[in-house]
Amino acid sequence: MPLFEEDGLRQGELARRARLSKQNLTTMARALERDGLVERRADPSDGRATLIFLTQRAQELRPVAERALRDLDARIGEAVPAGARDSIKAALQRIADLDTSA
Repeated sequence: MPLFEEDGLRQGELARRARLSKQNLTTMARALERDGLVERRADPSDGRATLIFLTQRAQELRPVAERALRDLDARIGEAVPAGARDSIKAALQRIADLDTSA
């Protein structure tokens, strides 16, 4: 999803936004590149860095990804009482931020 929001991110920034380790993102990027979903390019402003771009094939999958997220939100909405959603969301956000608070 981060690449749908902003295509052409550096691998490190993409890993941060996706909440993945750089090592996991590198492995995932290789697999996605092999499957024709992303293209890795050298960053013209920093030869050491790599930028990740979605391919046309991946762009065509955007509606599928968005529908899957909507369906997941709806299922969560059915499973979690309305009054508890904000506190659960806040708690999950604090848990997700644990790796960045150290």
